[in-house]
Amino acid sequence: MRILFQTIAVGGLGAALAWFLGVPAPFLTGPASFVSVAGLLGLKTVMPDRLRDTVFLVIGLVLGTSVTPEILDEAGKWPISLIAMSISVALIMVLGGWMFKRWFGMDRQTGLLAATPGHLSYVLSFSTDIGANTAIVSVIQSMRILILTLLVPVAIAVFTDADMTMRAPYGADISVANLLILAVLAFVLGRILLKLQVPAAYLLGGMILSSVGHGAGLTPGNLPVWLSSAAFIMMGTLIGTRFSGVSKKMLREAAFAGIAITFVGLSLAILTAMLVSQLTGLPLIWLIIALAPGGLETMVAMAGVVGADPAFVAFHHVARLFFLSAFVPLVLMSKSAHR
Repeated sequence: MRILFQTIAVGGLGAALAWFLGVPAPFLTGPASFVSVAGLLGLKTVMPDRLRDTVFLVIGLVLGTSVTPEILDEAGKWPISLIAMSISVALIMVLGGWMFKRWFGMDRQTGLLAATPGHLSYVLSFSTDIGANTAIVSVIQSMRILILTLLVPVAIAVFTDADMTMRAPYGADISVANLLILAVLAFVLGRILLKLQVPAAYLLGGMILSSVGHGAGLTPGNLPVWLSSAAFIMMGTLIGTRFSGVSKKMLREAAFAGIAITFVGLSLAILTAMLVSQLTGLPLIWLIIALAPGGLETMVAMAGVVGADPAFVAFHHVARLFFLSAFVPLVLMSKSAHR
């Protein structure tokens, strides 16, 4: 319990300082950076599974409040962005795998899995099964999530005019009764999705129920600011806990590789987003977050921060995971066939 309290305290301090300094998306980036540094300096940090799932559920409920029927009018443009997303994901993995093999001395399997833009649990299970360097893959993937959390807000601030200060939403708060009903139903749906092995089950469960409730006018109102802010701070804290227990030696080995693949992936994603925005008229801010190479929960949360459509973002990130489920073994088998 002491470790949990110190983890939350460090995350809260990071959020407060980032907010005071006007850092983009302070309640995500502040805790993520502070807790990461604390873990690398030797402080043990932790986020229990039950608390993590609760945070995901609350963020899902927050995101659902912004879903409107008008979004359906734009759905006809989504196939183009989905195809573009699949192409960019494939390029990131293949080019990143080549880069890791050529310049970082990794074997083919380790390089490809380390370059895979997302689906961490799936990638690590593959890594174990085929005898790749699982430790290096894990650290590089964790660095990718942290760097994306820090860089995507910067990219949005540079390429768009979105408000990144996380101001309180306009309008009245949801009633306590409606909030409790949504929370209970979202938990039940989350459990069902978890049984079906759907990624980010509780976040999607909360978002689906909240979207239906708000879209139909059954549960009007925003979640209280204190609750939504706390959930985003805990999300940032969770990202930072990935570096607890990582040795300095392993970090040195993986640091430059993690930075390199993240910049390659994010650059390709931004270029793809610009092209798709020109072709479809979809907002660039939506596309940058939707096509960011990894971090489903983080990027869906980011959509809530900047006012992007969370359904659009979540759909693309879930589609990315399904695409990777098929593409990862396909690429690994094709590489094996040429050995």
